[in-house]
Formats: sequence, C-alpha cells, structure tokens
Amino acid sequence: MVRHLTIAAAQMGPVGRHDSRDEVVDRLLALLHESHQRGAELVVFPELALTTFFPRWFIEDQAEINSWFEAEMPGPDTKPLFDEARRLGVGFCLGYAELTPDGHRYNSQILVERDGSTVGTYRKVHIPGHEHDEPWRPFQHAERHFFEAGEEFPVWHAFEGLVGMAICNDRRWPETYRVMGLQGAELILIGYNTPLYYAPDPQQNALQAFHNHLVMQAGAYQNGAYVVGVAKGGLEEGVDSLAHTVIIAPSGQIQAQAITTGDEVVVARADLDYCRFYKETLFDFDRYRIPEAYRLITARRGAEPPPTVDTL
Repeated sequence: MVRHLTIAAAQMGPVGRHDSRDEVVDRLLALLHESHQRGAELVVFPELALTTFFPRWFIEDQAEINSWFEAEMPGPDTKPLFDEARRLGVGFCLGYAELTPDGHRYNSQILVERDGSTVGTYRKVHIPGHEHDEPWRPFQHAERHFFEAGEEFPVWHAFEGLVGMAICNDRRWPETYRVMGLQGAELILIGYNTPLYYAPDPQQNALQAFHNHLVMQAGAYQNGAYVVGVAKGGLEEGVDSLAHTVIIAPSGQIQAQAITTGDEVVVARADLDYCRFYKETLFDFDRYRIPEAYRLITARRGAEPPPTVDTL
C-alpha cells in the first residue's frame, strides 16, 4: 500500500487581544477551505491558535486568565470548525489553551482524524519563560505562570501512519524528536509562537529563523520523519513574531515554506514510506544506538562538569 498524505501547514498572522473566538474560527475555516481545495487531507494550525499569545502579559485576575482557556474541545465556539472539517473529510491539528475539569492548565494540541474522531491530545512538555512578573522585559514571556508541563511525547496510529506532536519550545530539544522516533514516529506536527526579540540574550534575535529551521530539520533527519512546523507570525499586539512555516522531509530538506507573515496555506505531499530510507539505514536505532552510553540523559537534569584531577 502506498501511503501518500497531502499536508497543509496553515500559518496564521496576528490575532488581536480583543479578537473574538468567532472571528478567529472564521479565519481557521477559511484556511481549512483553501487547504481542502488544494487537496489537503490534514491541516496543521499553530500553537494557541484561538487567541493572541496572552503570556506576553503577566495577568493575575483569575477571570481574565480563564477567558483565554478552553474548558472543552470542541466547545461552542470551535464546534463549527470540527463540523466543517468532518463534512469535508479533512483532519486537523489545533493548538489551544486547555483548562481541565479538575482545574489544570496546559498548552495543548488536539489531533482530529478525517472522520471527525479525536486521535489524541498533546500537552507541551518544555515550558519556557518565567513564573513571576519581570518588569525589566519589554513584554513578558510568562508561560510558566499560566501553564503546567505535560509529561510525555505520545505517538498515535493515525492518517495511515505514526503521528506525534510537539509545541514551540519542544522543537528546540533533541529529546523531543528522539522519544517519538523511538516509537516509530513518521510525522511530527509542531505549532509555535516565537517572538523575534529574545530579552535574555538579544544577540540571538538575528538568528531566530535560522535556529527555528535548524532544530526541526535536524529532528526530521535524525529520526527519519516528516516535521511540520506552523507559525502564528507577524506583528501581534506590538510584538513582532517569527513566521517561516515549513514542511520538512525525512531527509532534513525543506519541502515547502511560507513566504509571508500572515494567514497562508503551504501544501506538500508526504510519502510516509520514504521514512524507511532513513529509519532502516543511517538511523537504524536497533542496530546502531548504544543506550548504555546515554545514561546521563535521563539520570541528570542540569549540566555538571566532570571531576578535575585534584578531586579524583
């Protein structure tokens, strides 16, 4: 059986602080329709697609915090997207802020199959930024104030393949891809919101696009998987954010890329069987990996230098 899958990376431009869910869902529906017209079977939307990137403000009012989160998925505002995708026979991946029934808050992505069934929900593991207000910054990056960390990188049987998900900062960590690679992942879906200005070290600003592609291309190549990285970019509430949405082949090559910073659909056809040319050769894990040599990766959290001669 040939396993071809046509994928649309549905980049979004800015979402304003006061934009309603209905307005945003209308934009998502327009992207969905364009993707369908171009033959897509799976549409990937960005991280926190339903709202502006609210962690740029340090908010303490509980009612306002709750207003950014979805207590159910689909809910009344998002049901039209789910219904239309099912009618069209198109699956999708959507990033949103999740509030669980028992009060936990996560930065999440949901994966939905072409028949409208929910495949699974992923919760962001690597939460960047800070827990407390940091007034010295030109804008906040308070994700650790709003979100708890997820605990795992699951892989699901979906779209005739093995599919995993990650969110934004997860893409910078090689463990993200390798844990999914060890489950045979053939397709990894990543949404992101990335400011072009990095307050802790502004010398990295000019390298944002380079680093963005570097980590995803490396993750694709070293694990023999397609990687789809989808941005919410442009100037949002005074903060300029990276676009550069891409679909990357298992070879690490960019197969398709966005050229704007606004709402834009990028489409590519993936051959999931092509993954085996890397999984069964250079990155034949069972043959070439040496887990005993990697013990520090799970045994130690932070970096520690080896003992000096004087302490031996």
